[in-house]
Amino acid sequence: MVEELVTAGVALASVGTVYVMAAARIVKQYERGVVLRLGKLRSGVRGPGFTMIMPFVDRLQKVNMQIVTMPVPAQEGITRDNVTVRVDAVVYFKVVSAADAVIKVEDYRFAVSQMAQTSLRSIIGKSELDDLLSNREKLNQGLELMIDSPAVEWGVSIDRVEIKDVSLPETMKRSMARQAEADRERRARVINADAELQASKKLAEAAGVMSEQPAALQLRLLQTVVAVAAEKNSTLVLPFPVELLRFLERAQPHPAPAAPPGVAHVRSQQAPAESRQVPDGVSGQASNQVPDGGTDRPLELAAQAQQLLTQWQQSMQEQLPPVEAPLDPDFRGSKSGQD
Repeated sequence: MVEELVTAGVALASVGTVYVMAAARIVKQYERGVVLRLGKLRSGVRGPGFTMIMPFVDRLQKVNMQIVTMPVPAQEGITRDNVTVRVDAVVYFKVVSAADAVIKVEDYRFAVSQMAQTSLRSIIGKSELDDLLSNREKLNQGLELMIDSPAVEWGVSIDRVEIKDVSLPETMKRSMARQAEADRERRARVINADAELQASKKLAEAAGVMSEQPAALQLRLLQTVVAVAAEKNSTLVLPFPVELLRFLERAQPHPAPAAPPGVAHVRSQQAPAESRQVPDGVSGQASNQVPDGGTDRPLELAAQAQQLLTQWQQSMQEQLPPVEAPLDPDFRGSKSGQD
């Protein structure tokens, strides 16, 4: 009798162990359990931890409640301004109702993926190329609303949608590059023209200040020379401004005009000639033909002085013995009066 009881107890314990092993389930922290008993949904959703179901009667289906990152395959379409593009995106979503995700849709991941692809194509057809390239925030919000509307019924919430890349044809890329280059060149020319205008105004003001003080131009010239000479790798040609000559001319006192060298030589020879009774015609002719302070025609005065000197020497040869006298440096004859 005791052996039968022991045997029955061991059998019962074995059956209980098998039942517990078959009925025990572990639900992780980021999961929720949906129980279907004989195909009918149980009202309560099993939370994380240890839970028990009825073997061969209940079926526990676990649903991941984490945020899912799903890439959307690149979709090719034509924009509103007739440009063919390829756009790919990424969708971030999570399950908020485990029972709806199991009951209302067969495969919520596949459903969200297909809805994201169709919504992306629709966004491409409604947008222009400039919006796809520069106004992505607005397109992301519109794409999120289009996907989230049907996904709410499936117990899925769309967290955010991002457009990853927009692929353009090579011809369109070259056209856009030429457009950007032309725009940059236009801006550069406008900036250079504005700089030239401002520089011309400043130079005009500087010229007005320098015209009042001629010495300022010379100081500016010396500063330029110092700046150029610091390189020590080029030949410096120093210009001589006319304004500096005018400044020096105004600063220099005006002396009394002097007679040409030839006229002064004649006058130095006339004094001893008068003491030796030189004829009045010769001295009078010299005093009439040679001006005292003429400086406008030096060549003509020098020629006249040479002629008067020759006449005086001839008259001296007739009246007095030969006398050596200094001649004009330009005269190439002999120093003797007879020559």
